[in-house]
Amino acid sequence: MKIIISPAKKMNVDTDTYETGGLPEFIEDTRILMNTIKALPIGEAKSLWKCNDKLARLNYERFQTMDLEQALTPAVIAYEGLQYQHMAPGVFTTEELCYIAEHLYILSGFYGLLKPFDGVVPYRLEMQAKLSVNGSKDLYDFWGNRLYKALSGNDGIIINLASKEYAKCIEKYITTKDRFLTVEFGVLAEGKVRQKGTLAKMARGEMVRFMAQNRIEAPEGMKEFCGLGFSFSRELSGGDRYVFLSGAGGPDTCASLESL
Repeated sequence: MKIIISPAKKMNVDTDTYETGGLPEFIEDTRILMNTIKALPIGEAKSLWKCNDKLARLNYERFQTMDLEQALTPAVIAYEGLQYQHMAPGVFTTEELCYIAEHLYILSGFYGLLKPFDGVVPYRLEMQAKLSVNGSKDLYDFWGNRLYKALSGNDGIIINLASKEYAKCIEKYITTKDRFLTVEFGVLAEGKVRQKGTLAKMARGEMVRFMAQNRIEAPEGMKEFCGLGFSFSRELSGGDRYVFLSGAGGPDTCASLESL
């Protein structure tokens, strides 16, 4: 069983908390992307990143001086977004760290596919960025089916906790041999599940932490999740979709589970 999540835009350098486990699998492809971006005028880079002048200057300088093999931070603590704050890998036990090392993968426009302890440097490059590289029209085309192939495992189960923009680089290559299970966190409005971006990011991080703490080895174990007041909806969930609704008895369910 593999779990996929998205990266975050904000990153930090932390070479002390955990040791890195080596370089990412697709580091040579990352080097190609790095050199392509290095060659861009700052105006084009800013358009690629869709950010303000201050962030454009910061990231432009990062790329100009970038060394992919020095001052590396393990990927799982390099990202600082809400998802990672709620996952809180910095306080994981040894057993929990072993769990994510075996099951968790981070999708990245720049690195392709990351294991939690792969060493990375701060960068800015979203998967949906319109960057043409080596004849590829964009990053989806650049990475092709290679990320999916790297994820393919014996049981064929992929737990999708990534955003749509990142999940599509895997989902489009799914075969009948796979089980691609998308997890949604939202509220029920007019008969439809509405996901709120901020809360969904928080819940994805909480779910990863829950799975690590409870050593979840099969999708069915995820149904007991009740973080942030969410609870599993049997009515709205199906074979390839697990839906968790907010405010549907989540805190009470958590209390009952903790007392077992």
